[in-house]
Amino acid sequence: MDPLALWRRYKDCLCDCPSLGLSLDISRMAFDQGYFERMEAAMARAYEAMNRLEGGEIANPDENRMVGHYWLRHPDLAPTDELIAQIQQTLVDLRSFAAGVHEHEITPPKASRFTDLVVIGIGGSALGPQLVADALGSRRDKLNVHFMDNTDPDGFDRLIAALGARLKSTLAVVISKSGGTPETRNGMIELAHAMQAKGLELPSQAVAITQEGSALDQMAVEQEWLGRFPMWDFVGGRTSITSAVGLLPAALQGLDIDGLLQGAAEMDQLTRQGDTPRNPAALMALMWYAATDGRGGRDMVILPYKDRLLLLSRYLQQLIMESLGKEKDLDGNTVHQGLTVYGNKGSTDQHAFVQQLRDGLDNFFVTFITVLEDRVPATARNAPEVEPQVTSGDYLNGFWQGTRQALSERGRQSMSLILQRFDARALGGLIALFERAVGFYATLVNINAYHQPGVEAGKKAASDILGLQRALLAYLQDNPAPATCEQIADRMGRPQQVEAIHHVLSHLVANRRGVARTGKKFRWKG
Repeated sequence: MDPLALWRRYKDCLCDCPSLGLSLDISRMAFDQGYFERMEAAMARAYEAMNRLEGGEIANPDENRMVGHYWLRHPDLAPTDELIAQIQQTLVDLRSFAAGVHEHEITPPKASRFTDLVVIGIGGSALGPQLVADALGSRRDKLNVHFMDNTDPDGFDRLIAALGARLKSTLAVVISKSGGTPETRNGMIELAHAMQAKGLELPSQAVAITQEGSALDQMAVEQEWLGRFPMWDFVGGRTSITSAVGLLPAALQGLDIDGLLQGAAEMDQLTRQGDTPRNPAALMALMWYAATDGRGGRDMVILPYKDRLLLLSRYLQQLIMESLGKEKDLDGNTVHQGLTVYGNKGSTDQHAFVQQLRDGLDNFFVTFITVLEDRVPATARNAPEVEPQVTSGDYLNGFWQGTRQALSERGRQSMSLILQRFDARALGGLIALFERAVGFYATLVNINAYHQPGVEAGKKAASDILGLQRALLAYLQDNPAPATCEQIADRMGRPQQVEAIHHVLSHLVANRRGVARTGKKFRWKG
């Protein structure tokens, strides 16, 4: 396209939000002139569905739940006085607790103050706090933050070894809505074991974020943990970043949670309006729909040109893919919906997968995120030039524009989010923008964005494997003669589980867990 024609299209397609220091450029997306008119009725339904959701209607019909993450940054919108009071009180309580830690009023038994923070969670209970910690953290943080976000023993060992003597000054925040999430429980047990070996006790150095009455909540009460903060059934893990899940670790780290909440609230207000050309979340949802034919026909590549947004693509993977990847629509039809998300950061990926984006399969669209202000004002004036009249930040801006242009020349689609500066307020706005876009898009494709049956199916399958392992160990103890996997499966009456039996036994052998192997035969070793 002629450069001047591109300029005119840019001006026509730009959604500028000066109050938030953000603009959305959709000019390089492939939609025709009549697209918005054709989608007007569908977007009207999306606006109405969002209004009903925010008003407290059951928006997650499969679990009969309200969806209230928007209330977290504007409690007065919650549908009952009780919920308003709970949300407000939680903010008061977590701020007070963080202040008590920072002012050394809340201390560990064997140290003068807390120096480190270990957040134990999985999924949204880890990805949200990790994004905030990495995006806003600095060497001036009140506590050094670490994460146990898996059930990898080697990962546990690495973190515990790194903490070393500082285990005695480490505060643990354990996050699980049900209180029975295996990965979180395992991390808690591993940390407690490591503390016990050093004469420490987890309860005197731990805080729980969980649903009232859960197994974790009961444990925290019985063992007199330092604190308990709520998770509500109207807030899903992937949208919990502005609840205690994201705010308590950030407050303990000493980050600007007020700015985070303010940015999210301002974006919420902006994206409630029904004027689509001025609503960046509505425009994003419509671009997703146009680019993928409403069926996830293209992947979305997230490319933030900011080191502090390295983890954004991981965070958005869960928010978008867990929300939109569904087998059934709201009418019970089999639709297999979804939108695949991946990415890293610019300009790193100009030396990685951008080669394929430009010259390979045209099966994606890019969401660029760039920040105009290179540095905080205190250091910007003294920025060195890497070439005459050119700074490193100029290069970063040039790489964004160059990559966008190189893709556009090959007919590859992209949109660009342009931020004036990056801070807590900007991060809150970004999070809220994508949350609202997910909600709008879910209505456009008629699915429930707020449940995750596939995740639950995976958890059940994992539980079945552990049940099989217990049965195997009991069988081998009672039947010590060496046998092949096939023989064991047949004798146990589980011939269809022979492959799983092979993998379980191989794992037990590798970890010297009472099973020995000679050739193809396994036996109980004790």
